[in-house]
Amino acid sequence: MQMRINRKAVETEDRVQISQSGELVYLRFPALSETGIAEHLFSTRLGGVSEGYLGSMNLSYTRGDKKENVDENFRRIADILGKDVADFVCTDQTHTANVRRITWADRGKGIVRERDYQDVDGMITNEPGIVLSAFFADCVPLFFVDPVRKAIGLSHSGWKGTVGKIGKVTVEAMGKQFGSRPEDLVAAIGPSICGDCYEVGEDVAEQFRTAFTESGKTGEENGRPLLKKKGGGKYLLDLWEANRRVFREAGILSEHISMTDLCTCCNPEFLFSHRASQGKRGNLGAFLMLKESVI
Repeated sequence: MQMRINRKAVETEDRVQISQSGELVYLRFPALSETGIAEHLFSTRLGGVSEGYLGSMNLSYTRGDKKENVDENFRRIADILGKDVADFVCTDQTHTANVRRITWADRGKGIVRERDYQDVDGMITNEPGIVLSAFFADCVPLFFVDPVRKAIGLSHSGWKGTVGKIGKVTVEAMGKQFGSRPEDLVAAIGPSICGDCYEVGEDVAEQFRTAFTESGKTGEENGRPLLKKKGGGKYLLDLWEANRRVFREAGILSEHISMTDLCTCCNPEFLFSHRASQGKRGNLGAFLMLKESVI
């Protein structure tokens, strides 16, 4: 796939930046890189070998792609991180708020080994060299780095995970397992569907009203509402703002939160979007690893 990248449209206020290695184009958050202890990236559609509507950097074995294409795409991601695909550990995403601690014994699960766990949408670790891996095509990637306790977390947050506040669950799991303090965490809300594109019905809107305020109204913070009425029982839902509020509720400092404004649905030639493609799409990947030099 060939396309001209509008860097100004993607790189906004230092929230997320484009990087490129050969044909492979990916995104990074400066704030996460500046912790000095973690490597990360969020893939785009560009730089892989998949074809057709899966073109070209598809990272899913279950969307109709050839296995050898997906294998090669993962290998190219691994090269960027200086790792082998056997060092990756993948989620088993079913829109839960379940978070699993990942150890060295889990390496390769989901790519070169079968997973022996189910229903895992979030992962945490304090072991260097393990590449936490989660997958997206409109849902929200959540990154967590603790530069004090030297631990990381990566979670997949669709609307169900956001109502279940998986971001807060991840923070609490890092606290329980590693002694991480919320005020030390550096976190990022990654590219996903924006509040102008994500239409939901009354049933979903009501769950957000219930989950996000005691009064049953989502209200506004900093002039930014979670829900906007469209009429006909339809609403526009801002998952970015919802997850920002989850982060703040969990105790993460505002100045430690990077929030994207890059929408998958608005940029379907650059990022996979389930809604924009009506389901004919591949998967993007979020990857996060503690550097081995932090041992």
